[in-house]
Amino acid sequence: MLRYLTSGESHGRCLSALIDGFPAGVPIDTEAIDRELRRRQMGYGRGKRQSLEEDKVEILSGVWNGATIGSPIHLRIDNNDFKLPRLLELPRPRPGHGDLPGAIKYLGSIRGVLERASARETAARVAAGAFVSQLLQRFNIRAIGYVVEIGGLAIPPLKHLPFDEQLTERDRSEVFSLNASYDPQVKQVIDQARESGDTVGGIIEVRVEGLPFGLGSHTQWDRKLDGRLAQAVMSVQAIKGVEIGLGFEAARRRGSQVHDPIQFDENRRGEADLGYVRPTNNAGGLEAGMTNGQPLVIRAAKKPISTLQKPLESIDMETKQPMGASYERSDICAVPAASVIVQHVVMFEIASAFIEKFGGDSLAEIEDRYQRFLALAAAR
Repeated sequence: MLRYLTSGESHGRCLSALIDGFPAGVPIDTEAIDRELRRRQMGYGRGKRQSLEEDKVEILSGVWNGATIGSPIHLRIDNNDFKLPRLLELPRPRPGHGDLPGAIKYLGSIRGVLERASARETAARVAAGAFVSQLLQRFNIRAIGYVVEIGGLAIPPLKHLPFDEQLTERDRSEVFSLNASYDPQVKQVIDQARESGDTVGGIIEVRVEGLPFGLGSHTQWDRKLDGRLAQAVMSVQAIKGVEIGLGFEAARRRGSQVHDPIQFDENRRGEADLGYVRPTNNAGGLEAGMTNGQPLVIRAAKKPISTLQKPLESIDMETKQPMGASYERSDICAVPAASVIVQHVVMFEIASAFIEKFGGDSLAEIEDRYQRFLALAAAR
């Protein structure tokens, strides 16, 4: 079973991710992980901390001579902005954060809660997702995360772009959309929020291509891949909604307008979809908790950053008197960064399901089992 844990606080010395259950023999490119860490720090609307950090991964265990060896993998990312021992307690909890419920739950300080609850922790999750993605890429499974809405402004992706051109378009957009021509309008929305002391949220979409049939299972509720993906994405800070395929729109249509007809293309028999093609992908690549050979499409709604330059009403924890909430350095918009984070938590769950389906102790075993499954399934 592939799993991971993260540790470390926002202003502590470092962040760590411990990955267990990963096979041996997978070559690892640390620069590819660092590129994703850099992308997480980018995007129009980020705060000043991003200019202070230079996130790079250090692999402390589980890799020898550039390849995994089957043992637990320890990833470390240093915090340059380390100052936790010098930080003062926050007297007034911030609406929208974990300050108040966390301080009461643990009968402790707001500071101890906010430093762990901070989205800074997601740097470790991006590193973990970028690490395991290198296994999936060997089976031509690739993902792209991008922004489709910010501050109520929809950003329609350019249609019919090949995958590599999608990556190019996203990377030239300052907000990580698939339509860079919308950047000036989106930046104006973010600038208006900044000028008014406010923040904005948005919607992210992740698309995963090359998935074979049968990742996940219909046999038990906790093995359904759509449920596992939803839990993983909802665990990302500030994500308040998840939908797959049509999502909520499916509830508004008749069945004939929702379900994807099944066709067969003999020329694709050797592909991951085994030749079973769909004229639509309203299911988003999942049926009954299992991948169906079509691209996975999942969206996440991110609320606006909770820390406001013009704070909302709060109380002093000691006196219980009404006061404005405490202010901590923050972003105006972190939706582009969230698209990187969501992409990688999705890929970690995909990798986990992939190893469950085709697992072995080594990459060679997985490759053999994968090819045998495709051969057996093609005959079906």
